[in-house]
Amino acid sequence: MESRFFDCITEFIFLEDKPEKADVIFVPGGNYPDSAKRAAALFLDGYAPYVLPSGRYGKIAGHFTGDPAYRTEWEYLRDIMLDSGVPESAILKEDRATFTWENAICSRHVLEEMNLTVGSAIIVCQAFHARRCQMYYREQFPDVKLMICPVVTRDITRENWFLDEEKIDIVLGEMERCGNQFHRIMKDKIKDPRPADGSLIHWQS
Repeated sequence: MESRFFDCITEFIFLEDKPEKADVIFVPGGNYPDSAKRAAALFLDGYAPYVLPSGRYGKIAGHFTGDPAYRTEWEYLRDIMLDSGVPESAILKEDRATFTWENAICSRHVLEEMNLTVGSAIIVCQAFHARRCQMYYREQFPDVKLMICPVVTRDITRENWFLDEEKIDIVLGEMERCGNQFHRIMKDKIKDPRPADGSLIHWQS
């Protein structure tokens, strides 16, 4: 398309940073292997001493919709990382979250309970999910340097998302969630600037 009027959406949604040494690698849920494999590769390349996959299952489905051998997203992602060569001692556990906002909140709780200090972190997420992940985790980790290292899933990229109706729906759905969900977060932070400690159970993942 000539003179794409929606380039601003592409730049907003599709974030990517060059990875640097960090204290932990976050993996916010999902039933696809790509994020776990990318996180494992970053770990094995020495980018962080810990990997923290997060997730029970999607709130809407109410059960894990991937491989039926697994009950939670965390179990699924953990085993992919183990198969990729990540030692079990380096894989932290968070298996309660049912959508992205909870991934961020519960991951912070895990680190706090372990008394792990985090100054920088890598987030491995789906490419079209990058902005919302950054926003959620930044709210929970306001003083942490966050680096987004996405993976392409469902063949949705910054170069092609506008060429297919299903891809358009997914990407613009992310835009809608960034507005609708952060509407409440921003109002709540006016009342209390500290990171939120509860989930908003009516939100979609």
